[in-house]
Order: sequence, then structure tokens, then C-alpha cells
Amino acid sequence: MGSVQLKSLMLSFLGYIYVCVLCVMKSECEFWLMTCVCCVPPPGSSGWSPSPRDRQPWLQIDLKRKYRIQAIATQGTFNSYDWVTKYTLLYGDRPDSWTPYVMKGGNSTMPGNWNYHQVKRNVFHYAFTAKHIRLLPLGWNTENGGKIGVRLEVFGCAYDSYVMQMNGDDSVAFMFPGKRFRTLQDHFAVNFKTLEQDGLLLHSEGVQGDILTLELRKGRLVLTIGLGSSTVNQVDGRTTMTVGNILDDQHWHYVTIKRYGRQVNFTVDAHTETAISKGDFTYIDLDTQVGRRTRPNLSSKPRMFVKFKFRSWDYTGLLMFTRFADDLGALELGLSEGQVNVTLFQPGKKKLQFAAGYRLNDGFWHTVDVAARDNLLSITIDEEEGSPLKITNPFTVRTGDRYFFGGCPKTNNTIRKCETKLNHFHGCMQQIFIDNEPVDIDIILQRRWGRYAELLLGTCGITDRCTPNPCEHEGRCIQSWDDFICLCENTGYKGEVCHMSVYKESCEAYRLTGKSWSGNYTIDPDLSGPLKPFEVYSDKAWTIVMHDRIDGIKVTGSTVDRPYIGDVNYWNASWDDVTALANTSMYCEQWIDYSCYKSRILNTPNGRPYSFWIGRNNESHEYWGGAFPESGKCGCAINQTCTDARFHCNCDADYRQWYSDKGYLMWKDHLPVRKVVVGDTNRTGSKAHISLGPLRCQGDRSIWNTISFTKPTYIEFPTFRPGSTVDISFHFKTYRPHGVFLENSDDWLRNFIRIELNTTQNLVFIFMVGDGILNVTLRSPVPLNDNEWHFVQAELNVKLARIKVDYQPWAVRRFPGQTFVTMEFTHPLLVGTSPANRTLWPFLGCLRGLRMNGATLDLEGKANEEQGIRRNCTGQCLNATIPCRNAAQCIEGYAAYTCDCGNTAFDGFYCHKDIGAYFEIGSWLRYNIRKKPTTNEEWWANWLDPHYHNFSLGYNDTSDEIEFSFSTFQTPAVLLYISSFVQDYMAVILKKDGTLDMRYRLGLITHKYQLSFRNLADGYPHYVNITRHNRTIRTQVLWELVAVDVHIVTPLSLSLTPSEVGDIDYEIQRHNSPGLVGCISGVRYNIYAPLKTLFRPNETEPPVTVQGFVSESNCGAFPPVHGYVPWEADHWFTSIEYIYIHDDLGLFWLTGTFLLITIHNNVSFLMKLYFDDFCEIY
Repeated sequence: MGSVQLKSLMLSFLGYIYVCVLCVMKSECEFWLMTCVCCVPPPGSSGWSPSPRDRQPWLQIDLKRKYRIQAIATQGTFNSYDWVTKYTLLYGDRPDSWTPYVMKGGNSTMPGNWNYHQVKRNVFHYAFTAKHIRLLPLGWNTENGGKIGVRLEVFGCAYDSYVMQMNGDDSVAFMFPGKRFRTLQDHFAVNFKTLEQDGLLLHSEGVQGDILTLELRKGRLVLTIGLGSSTVNQVDGRTTMTVGNILDDQHWHYVTIKRYGRQVNFTVDAHTETAISKGDFTYIDLDTQVGRRTRPNLSSKPRMFVKFKFRSWDYTGLLMFTRFADDLGALELGLSEGQVNVTLFQPGKKKLQFAAGYRLNDGFWHTVDVAARDNLLSITIDEEEGSPLKITNPFTVRTGDRYFFGGCPKTNNTIRKCETKLNHFHGCMQQIFIDNEPVDIDIILQRRWGRYAELLLGTCGITDRCTPNPCEHEGRCIQSWDDFICLCENTGYKGEVCHMSVYKESCEAYRLTGKSWSGNYTIDPDLSGPLKPFEVYSDKAWTIVMHDRIDGIKVTGSTVDRPYIGDVNYWNASWDDVTALANTSMYCEQWIDYSCYKSRILNTPNGRPYSFWIGRNNESHEYWGGAFPESGKCGCAINQTCTDARFHCNCDADYRQWYSDKGYLMWKDHLPVRKVVVGDTNRTGSKAHISLGPLRCQGDRSIWNTISFTKPTYIEFPTFRPGSTVDISFHFKTYRPHGVFLENSDDWLRNFIRIELNTTQNLVFIFMVGDGILNVTLRSPVPLNDNEWHFVQAELNVKLARIKVDYQPWAVRRFPGQTFVTMEFTHPLLVGTSPANRTLWPFLGCLRGLRMNGATLDLEGKANEEQGIRRNCTGQCLNATIPCRNAAQCIEGYAAYTCDCGNTAFDGFYCHKDIGAYFEIGSWLRYNIRKKPTTNEEWWANWLDPHYHNFSLGYNDTSDEIEFSFSTFQTPAVLLYISSFVQDYMAVILKKDGTLDMRYRLGLITHKYQLSFRNLADGYPHYVNITRHNRTIRTQVLWELVAVDVHIVTPLSLSLTPSEVGDIDYEIQRHNSPGLVGCISGVRYNIYAPLKTLFRPNETEPPVTVQGFVSESNCGAFPPVHGYVPWEADHWFTSIEYIYIHDDLGLFWLTGTFLLITIHNNVSFLMKLYFDDFCEIY
């Protein structure tokens, strides 16, 4: 036989064996402490540090006896740069048979150290029994010349047990004390290991049908338990539970069965299943013994050319390749789509291909036997001799000297080259025979035939990632060697683990997306929750669910003691589905009609109603359609229209003719109707007919459940328990650049999730759920603190974490394979953040529609005005202490507010400060509105479509608003003049007698309107407002209102005490000499504020021209307003910290300090008033 090369079977290790013995062991503690230090450490170090030339090192510990291992702690070598960052731990009873320790999620890589001195302790989530332990370094520090260095401790306690070996035909019986075994509480424990897929471990029965059976089926452990069956009620009390997979790996597995009454906990290794036993019995009655045995293996061995066993989850991979001698071809065995494909290559001929087996990638051991001779090749799968697959084409077989298992090496030797298009094999192999001779792995290792970088010898590290099923909502799990995939087709859900619902939560949610037409819709009220989607009919705003009682129910022969009970079954939906719909809706109603012929409803001598209906939570209700809850009446009693006023229902009159009590049931918390109970139709001629309409609901209170945070505070909800997957969604709006929306954590901050607005454009999902603090950040191209509603969605599962906002793409962080997510929180869920936490920014703004794993959190139910939590999205603008003045826009800050003075002619925190100017003789100001006239094409384009190509005339040609105030003693004067590119104009004139005129010139006609008949040249400020809409103008001077009908032409400029000369109206020139001498302030023409542009410019070249002496002055009509200013906007604010005064000072000094502070505050206040006045006057 020639040599053998192996490649890529599993993980890797190879190296010198450093065997350590048990050095120290302390007893009399909860867990005995075992300490192992390498007995032959390299010189000059403390601990184990292999040679850097050793490419596959490992450390093996012989504990000399079995121990129950609980934890392991590692540390780097003393005072060095040598430590291990990650490693794999193997354990077993023998030094040549190993089991890898697998953490939650199927990951066998354990975290190590980050420096040489700190101890990293890993507590195992399930204890295991071992006599030998092997540590395989997978990563280590390489900085500053660092290498592998380990000091370690193993924690556990001694383990003693009796071991029995079964050959398949053996059995052992244990006799219970007494004649019978009858218990309420049981605890069974057994450990086993085997290579067989099937076998019986425990079995016992009782005469009353009680049974306890523990057996292995296809590598899975099955428990059948029954507490007794009833032949009278035809109740089968047997309950079957299944736990684990691929348990036929010849390694110890630990089984525990605990029962108390009907509750059964079934545990294999670290996986526990809980069930409630069927039937009504709580005791188990068994015979006098319990047995333990295994099933025999009736297999025979055929003649073989090549034989081996393999197990894998992958669909494809190379199993074996060999090239024949004398260039006669090659033979390839590969795994493809769960079958073993045999390919025979011959020079100059077409290759022969055929397949054998079915679904061989199921994770179980499968045997492959290949026999070949000239013109005949046969393959047998799993030793089924009765049906080998044979091929009888002409070919010649001459055995080569090399066999490749698991993959092909990279080589340029074309004569001995291994050629394949298959991927490397991921799985386990054992019992390799070539020419009926077993392959000696030790010889292969000594001669270095193969590549061992990803090869693990002596163990099979396969893990079943689909048990328990990580796919939610009945998704189908498909796995490979290191990963799994969820197939979500036909489940109604999507995502990596079939967690997110494909459908909307309500018809209201569909309507908000633009689907408002009537028709059938599929909704999922709890979204990612356990309830399944169902179909409803949407009639615009109404969601309608039909049922099987629409046509009515005819009832006769019922009494109070034996009533008729009519169940209501809703179409396409379970009772929980319909209840969830009603619970999340804003309003629901259901029509009910009780038609009677000598059949009463409520009129009973003992107060017990004859008929009633049952709604949500199986609660019975005695009020009927049109009445109020708990009223015990029908609708006619509410409307005072009952046939007999002595009774509360028409039917209670008990007449021999048809009457009815009907109306809508509208109390949403009682709906939908589940049953109708009728109890008075057994008398002669009495009968009833019940009609129940469909459930009709509208709105979705989960979408509009809104609150606003006006102070740095938070809301507490019960601890969030999401399992292994979480999804969060909510709407928010804020003006703040930072804020924490929600967070949940445990006592030690080892597990937490948090969503926050990190900057104005960064939305961050931060979490620590098993592998350090991680985050995924969404960087928005637009600011998110624009005080508009934004919709946030976040999801976290074993595959990835992601977050999105509005219609932007997801920001995704994918996790490596074998990731396990632990979300075991203990603290309450916080919405917002506590002001005591100075490391997090508080959220100020509005939240609505908060859902976590499909469940709606009732935000409005937590509203508290004193704590700064308001219903609806209202902040300080709604009830502002001092509202924004002069039509300024209030910008909501929730904890405070600001006033936007941009479209006003005023300034100040509340837009209350006039911006005025004092004009001396001969001075004027001109504001240019347009630089060129409007063309006819622009006029037509704006008239046909004002929004076409975003074209704008630059001004509003349908409405105008002009306002200003003035004060003067001099007359006459032109206060304001608006000119055009033609001779049209508008002017406000203060005449010589002090009265006020407004003049328009349109073409050849000049219009003159007197605005005030009083003498306004009295030195007091006077307010003027001119408002035009289409051809109607309303003017106001103080309290005088005038309405006129004019039309304004294209404006050119706005002038105060204008300087126009030339072809200008004579009346204007006459009143413009010598011009205004006085103050004018608060000047605004639509969006143009000339004085504000002059004195508060926001551009380098403002369109303002000034002639003469024009100085800023407060001469407006309104006095300055001094009100509350938030500290962040108050320039006089210094600090919110208070100086601590020691209590050892005397009373005199304490009093003096208090008076000094008081005086200082008063002085500050007076100075503030003085300077404000100073700035306003000068």
C-alpha cells in the first residue's frame, strides 16, 4: 500500500506534548480547586511557553482521575509579553479521544487574556466530566516579541460513578423498594456515550398506563412519560419530549429528568426542555423495577477497496481522490447535494458519474465502501449490502500510491496532481481503511503527509446549530459546518432568523403608506410577536373581520340551567388574533340583534339574566346593543323607547309577538364577542333569533401613542426579555443634537442595549450581548434634529445588528459565525435617561409608536406633567410664559423654546425689540427688491403654473402685508414709497395737517385713500398695517380700519423718505420736502425688512442704500419686554453650581455672605435692565 495524505478535516493542532500532573487540590469547599502548573517549564519562565518553531503546540493535563469541571482560568507567563488571546479546550476520558467544549451558539473558541498579569476566568455554562484536558492556543500576543505563554487553573470537584458497558443484548434491572413505586416528585440522572444512533436506555411501566422510557433515536434523546391514561374519558396521558442531536459521538452526555406533578424538565448537557404532562394525574405509578439496555447492532462487513466513515452538514465537499497508476485515470468521491458522487476519469474518454445515498449531510455518521476491479465498480452506503450501486463500463484499475482525503494540496506536479472542482470537506472522518488495512494516523503525522492547519485529531467538533431551531415563526433551518440559514418562505416573516413580519400591523398603517383603497389586506397586529398574520377586509377607514354567525342563530328549547351557547369563530384568525386587533385599535364596534318571540333577556325573578354574551378574557356581560357597560340594560332603556317602560329591554315585556333589542356594542375593551348565551326559549311558542355583525375597528393607537419629554427625565417599563432576537421601532422628533432614546441593562452592565442620537446626523445602536461593547452607526446625509418626525427601526440577532431611519438604507454590522447572543437584562427598561447619569445625554423631544419585539409600550400611560412627560407632542410653545411677538415663529425646544425672528422686522429673544431708525433732515433709505423687470414670459409661466420648474417671480403677486410704526413732530413727509419699473407706485403720506393718506397709481389713474383723520404728528408712536389679498386691501392705523379695492404692480424698490426724482407724481414730491424728521421702526413689506437688513445684516452686500444721517433707535410702538430667559440663552448666567459654606463659620459671617449675594444679584438685575434700555435708546 502506498502513502496517504490528509487535508482539511477540521481544526488544527500538533506539537510536543507537555504533560502536567495534579499539583494542588483543596477539599471542603463548594467546588474543589485544582491547580495545574507545567512541571517542565522552559528555562527562565513561569508557566508553559512552547518553542516558537513549534507550529502546532498544545498543552495536555492528566488529572489522574475523573473530575466534574466547572471553570478554567488562564494567565500569561510572569513579567513577559507572552499570553494567549484565544484557545480551544478539549476533554475526554482517554488521551486519544477528545471532545471540544462548545459554548452557547456553537462556538468552540474561548476568550483568553489581554495582558500577562490579569486572570481571565471562563465559567462553563454546563459542567463536564473528564480525566484528560488539552488546551490548543489559537491566538496570542505578537507585539514586542510576544509568543504563547500560559498559566492556568481548572476548577471542579472529584467525580465517582459506576460504569457499565453494553454490547447491545445486555440489560440491567433496578428493583424499587416496596411493591410499587408511586411518587409526586422525581429526579433521574444518567450519563452515557455510544457510537450507535439508536438504543434504549431506561424503561419502566405501571399497570394503570404509567410509563417512563428514555431512548436514543437517530442520535437524539427521546423521553416518553405518562402519568396514567383514562379509558373512560379517552385521554392519552403520554407525553414525548426530544432533546439534543448527534449524541452518537462516543463522548459522555449528561441527562437529567426532574418532575414535580405534571411539570417535567428534561436536560441533556446544557439544553433543557420543559413540558406539562398530558392528562389530569400528578402521581406516577411504576412497577417494581426500572431497566437500562441498548439495542443490538446487526451489521456485517463487505469486501472493501476504500472504506471510511464521515459526518457533515455541508452539501458539497471532496471526500477522497486517488489517481490510478500508469496514467489510467482517477477516481473521485465527493459530497454533492447530500449524495456521494462517484466520478471515474479515463484518458481520452468521457468521464463516468453516478450518485449514491440520500441526505447524507444530516450530521450523522455514514459509512462509504468502494470496491473496484476492471470493468466493475460498486459503492455501498451505510453497509446496506442488499442494494450496492454498481457500474460495469469498460475501464482498467491500477491502484496508485496516493490517496487524498478532504481536499487537494496546491502542487505543480501534474503526474501526481490531485484535481477537483469540489470545495474542501468540512466535517469529521474516522475508521479509514485502504486495501482492508486501517490507516495509521501516527505514521501520517510522523511523515507529515498532509496539511494540518485546519485539522483536529482524536475528536469530532461538529455542532448542531439547528437544534433548538434558531429560526422563528416556523422557519426552516439549514446548516453548514460553521453557519446556518433560515428559509422563511410561506411563513409571513423575513430576515436572517424569520423575525420581522412581512405585513403591516393594521389597516391604518397601510393607509399611512398610501394604500387607502378598499379590499382584502393581511395584517399582523403584534408584528414580530408570536401571533400569526391574518386576512381582513378594509373599507377605507374600517377594518372588518367576518365570522361564522353572520347569518344568525335560531334558538329554541334552552333554559337558564341548560342554556344554548353559540361560539363565534372568526374567519382566517384565531381568538388571540382578533383580540390583538381590538386591543390596538382606537375604536371598535360590533352589531348585535336579539329578536324574540316570548323570550326574555334580563327579566328574571332572582336577578340572574336569561341571556348574555361573553367577550374578551371570557368575561360575561349583561348589557346589550346601544347600552353602556355595566348598565344591565338594552339600548331602548337608554333611549327611553322600550315597549314596556317597566322593563329595560323590549323582549323583557314577554309578549307573544316579535320584538328586538339591537344596537352596537362599542366598549372596545370588552370586544370582540366570543360567545352568545340564550336561556329562555323552552316555553310553549318561545323562540329567539340572534344576529351578530362583523367586528369593525378603526385607527391604531399603537401608532399614535405619543408623549413629549420637556425635562431631562425617563420612563420605567418592566424588564425587557427578548430572548435571542430583538427589534425596536419608534418615531421621534427633536431639535437637540444629542439624546438617549432607550436602554436596558443588567446589574453588572455585562448585557445592555441602547439607542441614542449621537450627533445631529449619527444614530447609534450600542449593545453588549456576549462579545464586548459593539455598535452600529447610521450616518444620515441630513440632520435628524430638524424637529420633524423620523421613523427608527433597529434589530439584533445572532447574525447581525442593524438600524435605519426613515427611507434610508440599513446600517448593518454582521457577526462572525458561531456567535451567541445573550440578552438577559435585570434592570427596568428605561425610555429616556436619568439626569443622575452624567455620561449620557438626556432626550428632549417627542416619541410615539414605541414597539419592542412587536409589543406596543403604552407611553401615554406614563405621562406625568410634574416630571416633564406630557401627552401628545407638546412642549413649551403651547403654553409659553411669554409668547413670541410680532408673528414670529416659536421653535419648540421642549425644555425651552426660541423665537425665530427671520420673517419679522423685530429682534430679541421674543422678537419684541423694535429695530428703528432716526432720520434727520434730508436723509433716506432705499431697499432694492428686484434688479430687472419681470418679462412677459415669466408672467405667463407664473400664471399658468407657479411651481413649474421651480420658477418664482421673487415676490407674492396675490397678497401683500405692510407694517411699520412712526413718530414725528414735522409735517409733511412721505413715510413709505414702493416704486415699480413703470410709473405705478404706492405711497403712505403724512400730510401737512398730520392726517395719513395712502396713494396708488395704476396706469393713468391715481387712487387716493385717507387712512386717518387724526393729527398723527404728535410725537407719539403710531402703528400702521396694510394688508392686501387679491384686489382687497385692509388698512389699520391704531384702531381705525379701512377696506379698499386696488391692485399692486411689479415692485422695484421700497423707500423710506424716498429720494426719487424725475418723472414722479407731483403730490409725492410736494409732500417729500423737507422729508421725514423723526423715527420709523418695525418696517416690513412681506418678507423684506429694510431696517433689520441695515442694522442686522446677514450678507456681505445687503441691498440697502442710505443717504444722510440714519441712526438706529428704539422708537417703535411696543415697549421692551423682559421675561424669563432659559439659562442656556442668558448671557448673564454664570453657573448652576452653588458654593458650599462650611458649618463651622459663625452666624455673623453666614449672614454677611447671604446679604452680599443678595445685593450682588440685585445689582446684576439692575445693570441688566440699564444696559438693555441703553441699547434700545441709543
